[in-house]
Amino acid sequence: MKMKTLFTALIIFLNVLTSCGKGGDTPAPVDTAPSNLTLNATVSSDNTGNVTFKASATNGSVYTFDLGNGVSNIVSTTGEISYKYSTSGIYTVTVVAKSASGKTISKTADVNVTVVLSLVWSDEFDVPGAPNANKWGYDLGAGGWGNNELQYYTNRSDNAYVSGGTLKIVAKKEAYEGSQYTSARLLSKGKYSFKYGKVEARAKLPAGVGTWPAIWMLGDNISTVNWPACGEIDIMEHVGKSLNTIYGTLHYPGRFGGNADGKTTVINNVTTEFHKYGMEWNESNIKFFVDDVLFFTFTNSSSVPFNQNFFLILNSALGGNFGGPLDPNYTSAEFEIDYVRVYQ
Repeated sequence: MKMKTLFTALIIFLNVLTSCGKGGDTPAPVDTAPSNLTLNATVSSDNTGNVTFKASATNGSVYTFDLGNGVSNIVSTTGEISYKYSTSGIYTVTVVAKSASGKTISKTADVNVTVVLSLVWSDEFDVPGAPNANKWGYDLGAGGWGNNELQYYTNRSDNAYVSGGTLKIVAKKEAYEGSQYTSARLLSKGKYSFKYGKVEARAKLPAGVGTWPAIWMLGDNISTVNWPACGEIDIMEHVGKSLNTIYGTLHYPGRFGGNADGKTTVINNVTTEFHKYGMEWNESNIKFFVDDVLFFTFTNSSSVPFNQNFFLILNSALGGNFGGPLDPNYTSAEFEIDYVRVYQ
């Protein structure tokens, strides 16, 4: 009887011990890597550069895309993203799928994108009189905002007017508001700005040592971050002391003023003939052209301020830090612009 009682107690104890052991065990997590990763790209047929990417993987929980144009680390939990390329090209796209446990798998695919640019904004300067107030405003004042220029910028028709299908910006010798010269500086700030695209302007430049015409752009956020943090894109600059030398330049933190980033090209007859000055701008680079000939390529990135909206500026300065001494016999010269066009 005692043996039977002892045996029964032992069975009960073992059952209790086994039961407790089963209840206390925590199964080790299953560390499953993602597999069967696929990557599909649907390119819009309207040649706008829009592409939809869809990635899928067994055990994939997060997907990270590199779009092959400098844009990377785009994260999606669904595996699907949409993106608009700004220029044609074959882009090598990479997606990395990550599992909940942190294991990864990657896949690459080449995507052929065709982008046909369309004219989105322009001024053809075909209406005589004052420049179009819906497209242009004016900077007013003397000194050139730190450049020590000689002219006083006005909004008078004496200094800026449209006739014969072109805009004339006239920098002239005359006493005005304490300055000995006047000119005009037109800008599209508050009226039109854009991010990425192509700018073309056909122009004939003013003659004379000390003249300094420019077609250029500033970041929309200049009022809040100031210059050079806002960025500056000089599509065309010319100084009369270096006849026929065209400057394409970028200013940004670390590279501005005399240390700006740019190059020059030399062409003929800039003050007697019209030439086409152009710039192509996207998330990867900024390219500068004269008469459709490329002369400078700048590598764009997230570390510089050229990935936001910019507005356009047209002006003709005299003297200053860059223009240099003005010819003492200077009286007047025209900066003549046939058109300004923006494509995207």
